Amino acid sequence: MKKTRYTEEQIAFALKQAETGICVGEVCRKMGISEAIFIIRREIRCSGRN
Repeated sequence: MKKTRYTEEQIAFALKQAETGICVGEVCRKMGISEAIFIIRREIRCSGRN
């Protein structure tokens, strides 16, 4: 499995920021990721897969 650039804690933090109302685009800019990657990670987390 390919190693990710961000830890699970960083990903969880970004997802929580988006849930609190911060714009997804702003969260992505702060993290240095594309919105597409953010959405994929959110879908993976919501589906219960790791």
